[in-house]
Amino acid sequence: MKSRVLGRMFLLTLALQSAIVAAGQPSIQKPAPVLLTVSGEVSQPLKLTADDLAKFPHRTVNARDHNSKDTTFEGVEVGEILKLAGVKSGEALRGKELALFLVAEAADGYRAVFALAELDHAFSDQVIIVADRRDGKPLPEKEGPLRLVVPDEKREARWVRQVTSLTIRRAQ
Repeated sequence: MKSRVLGRMFLLTLALQSAIVAAGQPSIQKPAPVLLTVSGEVSQPLKLTADDLAKFPHRTVNARDHNSKDTTFEGVEVGEILKLAGVKSGEALRGKELALFLVAEAADGYRAVFALAELDHAFSDQVIIVADRRDGKPLPEKEGPLRLVVPDEKREARWVRQVTSLTIRRAQ
């Protein structure tokens, strides 16, 4: 009987020590998935998660989708993301810097191209966003988690669904 009691006390002590050690250990969490990469001719390449994108100021734009339905999209202006990556804008966007362009690429390899001036409010009033919400809800799986939205264009040809990367390149 005495050995059974000692055995139980040993197991209880071992369990308590394990709990104390575990409490002092930082929990190992799986890193958040990268939703968008920014690379190419940038001074600071980026790998952005949903949490990173949530820290940017968000814009709401109204647009007509391919079914001529009025739709509201919410997201981050592409120009704001490029600023964080160190892409020149405003007065600094001139001369040889105007030969730079953005390639937005989708998960399936679809691509669309934008001149940097199209993304800069010093040149254009056009608003182009990386949207994460449509009509107040997360984007449907076939569109998201992120979608490039160009609300003032008549066709959605450059509205890149499931956008995964923004790459800055130079015209040769």
